[in-house]
Amino acid sequence: MAKKVLIVGGVAGGASAGARLRRLDEQAEIILFERGEYISFANCGLPYYVGGTIEKRERLLLQTPKRFKARFNVDVRTENEVLSINRDEKKVEVVNLATGEKYFESYDKLILSPGARPAKPPIPGIDSDRIFTLRNVPDADLINDFIEKHKPKRAVVVGAGYIGLEMAENLRKRGLLVAIVEMVDQVVPTMDKEMANLLHQHLHEQSIALWLNDGVSGFSRTDSKLMVSLKSGMELACDFAVLSIGVKPEAKLARESGLEIGNRGGIKVNEYLQTSDTDIYAVGDVIEVKDFVLGTDTLIPLAGPANRQGRIAADNLCGRSVKYKGTQGTAILKVFDLVAAMTGVSEKALKKTDINYERLYIHPAHHVGYYPGAKQMHIKLLFTKPEGKILGVQIIGSDGVDKRIDVFATAIRAGMTVFDIQDLELAYAPPYGSGKDVVNMAGFVGGNILDGTFDVQHYDKLDSEDFIVDVRRGIEIARGSIPGAINIPIDELRDRLDELPKDKVINLSCAVGIRSYIASRILRQKGFDTKSLSGGYSTYLAQTAEKLFEAQTVEQLKEEFCTGL
Repeated sequence: MAKKVLIVGGVAGGASAGARLRRLDEQAEIILFERGEYISFANCGLPYYVGGTIEKRERLLLQTPKRFKARFNVDVRTENEVLSINRDEKKVEVVNLATGEKYFESYDKLILSPGARPAKPPIPGIDSDRIFTLRNVPDADLINDFIEKHKPKRAVVVGAGYIGLEMAENLRKRGLLVAIVEMVDQVVPTMDKEMANLLHQHLHEQSIALWLNDGVSGFSRTDSKLMVSLKSGMELACDFAVLSIGVKPEAKLARESGLEIGNRGGIKVNEYLQTSDTDIYAVGDVIEVKDFVLGTDTLIPLAGPANRQGRIAADNLCGRSVKYKGTQGTAILKVFDLVAAMTGVSEKALKKTDINYERLYIHPAHHVGYYPGAKQMHIKLLFTKPEGKILGVQIIGSDGVDKRIDVFATAIRAGMTVFDIQDLELAYAPPYGSGKDVVNMAGFVGGNILDGTFDVQHYDKLDSEDFIVDVRRGIEIARGSIPGAINIPIDELRDRLDELPKDKVINLSCAVGIRSYIASRILRQKGFDTKSLSGGYSTYLAQTAEKLFEAQTVEQLKEEFCTGL
């Protein structure tokens, strides 16, 4: 076992490594350097502190240097920054930021966990004191202090990823009008577009103005306002802005010491989390990891993987041969009254590979419909053909999303197929699920596609020449239908077969895909060639979901930021 271990950086990766290392080796000398004031804080809780859901600031501080020393006998040196690594002499140079004193510390083994920093591109005016980022507790303090002192009315959030949407929600909770600017044409860029579309209308309903497929070209100040110039030529007036356009690995220390850096800018590590120097390990947001599904090198800055990596690095440092098997990107996000969750790969990513895959959409309630309060979920599942191995899942809904995404994440980690999840025995009582859980249902649909029980059609594969039959009731059709579709309610189908062609493929649609599947089974056994629209009209509608909210209302939201104030 190592005699002296230095850890650079705390929070998820570094603090986890230090605690695990002490549990395995009571004799080791362990020193943890953290250039900030706090060694372990709840960075995922920062937006909710700004919004007031987390009322007490101290609740964010998960561990203090004093408690960490008492519990784990780790020498914690906050406000101490490691400046360089001398790999030949196995020592680091450190500066005490409080005193300016520089000193050297030797090591037998070194763990790097410096994390990542908010991306801050060279945009004119980006250094304004009215532009904030949110990565740590002092950042949250700055935003809180600004709101309390200046009583702002309008804020612009740049970037619509996890932190961007969480900040938008929490700033609305503080009473501000909020606009989001995002370079791509959707929020949550890691999701597929048709799923993210479901969030767009909800954000409009919450009075969030969206400027999608647009970027910031510059910032400028007036006497009292911050002006945000967009690449489209639009000018937005606000009181302050929050940058949430991603993070970049803090790999400068590793790069300058000659450690290998990957193509994505993160530290290159092997499956044991060793760098190109076998005496130096690296964990957390600073490293490149293997995508668990695709096997490619990637950056996935998430707290869960960072915690596990810290533990694994300590295990290996103490002689236990433990491999890190990759990151699959399981994540969940609260967006006002909705929940967005994902695990595995997206269809965007799959399109860049040669993997033969299929997709399906289902829109079940989170528990049985007869029990009050059933909430609809929208699920997209991606799987290989013909094996059915699950590659990725995305869910938009409210109650029950967290439970289901975790089951799907476990299924991916276990290498399960759509046929396997048909047999999962999951907890059921009317307030929580159904006898055939939605996870089972996804498996049944996937299995039916692969074994030829029905042929699937997708909303983006339809064209104006296709023959489409909507088997919903007339009252449902009145609320909207696919252009050109004829209506034959399913219960009338057997009596109206003479209205259907046998020389064309009949594309069947309903509300969510259940009745169209039944109709497909009826017609195929009558000699017709059919396809069932996956997810039915609900999925078709999702591709235009952002158009559902009244254009006038959307323009009114945007007008709040374009009047020059």
